[in-house]
Amino acid sequence: MSEEIGGIPSSAAVALRACCPRCGKGRLYTGFLSVAPACSHCGLDFSFADSGDGPAVFIMMIAGFVIVGLVLWVEFTWSPPYWVHAALWLPLTILLPLALLRPLKGWLIAQQFRHKASEGRQRE
Repeated sequence: MSEEIGGIPSSAAVALRACCPRCGKGRLYTGFLSVAPACSHCGLDFSFADSGDGPAVFIMMIAGFVIVGLVLWVEFTWSPPYWVHAALWLPLTILLPLALLRPLKGWLIAQQFRHKASEGRQRE
């Protein structure tokens, strides 16, 4: 993945490599979805990172579109028995969202960092 101006990695690179959005070298996660407290390489504090329900919403839209589209295509093309549908679509319904969750969360965190997004504050 190419880097942008100033050596900041692209959001896609952060999403695919699960790396720090500032330096591109430290790890973003400590577990499957647990965001690390800080970058082990540059020390960036990840307390700003709050992707909320964003990844889940995108995954429901993307995976739902792909899976329902494939189910309909298979049904209208070959009309297989129901057990074939179950054998095909149950694993895909579990694996596709799991495969998308980590990269989408990383992408949203990278976008938060890049655009300096934070909670809204009222002026006093």
